[in-house]
Amino acid sequence: MRRKASLILLAFAVFFTALSPLMRFYAFPRLAKIPPSQYQNMVLEAKPLTLVDYGTMSPKKVSKLSIVQTLKGNVEEAKKIKERTGRDVVVWDALSYAEGPDGKMVTKIPERYVFDAHSQEPVNVPGEHADGHKVKREGIEFKWPFLTEKRDYTYFDARSRTSAPIHYKGTQDFRGVEVYYFEQTIPWVKVDYPSNMPIKGITAKTAAQSGTEMWYTTVRKFWVEPVTGAPVYGEEIHKEEMRGGNLVPEGKEKVTVFDGHVKMREDFIKSTVDLVSSQRTLVLLMTSYLPWGFLGLGAALLTLSLILEARSRRPGGPDDDTDTEPAPDPEPVNA
Repeated sequence: MRRKASLILLAFAVFFTALSPLMRFYAFPRLAKIPPSQYQNMVLEAKPLTLVDYGTMSPKKVSKLSIVQTLKGNVEEAKKIKERTGRDVVVWDALSYAEGPDGKMVTKIPERYVFDAHSQEPVNVPGEHADGHKVKREGIEFKWPFLTEKRDYTYFDARSRTSAPIHYKGTQDFRGVEVYYFEQTIPWVKVDYPSNMPIKGITAKTAAQSGTEMWYTTVRKFWVEPVTGAPVYGEEIHKEEMRGGNLVPEGKEKVTVFDGHVKMREDFIKSTVDLVSSQRTLVLLMTSYLPWGFLGLGAALLTLSLILEARSRRPGGPDDDTDTEPAPDPEPVNA
């Protein structure tokens, strides 16, 4: 009986030991993915900052600027792309809408970002754009891959429509969560005027025809939870200038259009940290808790199986094969 139990335990030990690496290296890359219908929004603020007054074409100090960033999963478009490419993709229709303290629009930048649902690598297909301009993205945007590594990544900058390294700067504690800190600097570069200008009668085309150029630079900072690859906090030191041409007042070489330090609003920091912490547990379940648990269970079952096998082989044990039938009674001797 002990030998049968030993064989059953051995079979389970082999099963759970084999299941451990399968869970981590086969199931996890296929099951962990960004849902195509995900919707999220975030509010960032800069206060105080400098904005251009288009009436006088001169910079002015304002108390606050609010930026609402919205990411909306386009399920129907994701299905169409999957049918064409065979890849499991996510399509995010993003919008960054900034308004001043008077409630008027400052900038409005739409995007369409298409990426692999599992690896977060960009998928270049027709229809992806940044502010209405066709782009072919290289590198990540908005989110890092699951199990983010301590290394530099390539990050797409929507304003300049270019990709540049974003550098890993170290590991930090952010409100009780271990995060990786990344930083990217986009040096001064000439960019197009926004497609949606904040003043009536002036379009990006007419502004460009004036001969005045728009220049831009930024320092982008992210604090990323490495298990989920989700940023829990972000900042941006953002500057834009108009240079030369007819729009710059006579006697000046340039005019500051935007100069501010943009930060995530406090209430959204808390909700983001809570959301990422809950998602972190789910990812760890598949990458750590279950694989190591199955491995430990397999080792325990193997040990128990060997113990039962050893006991079954003891002489005189219940499963001993030695002949233990009693000897026959001796025949009576006649006197």
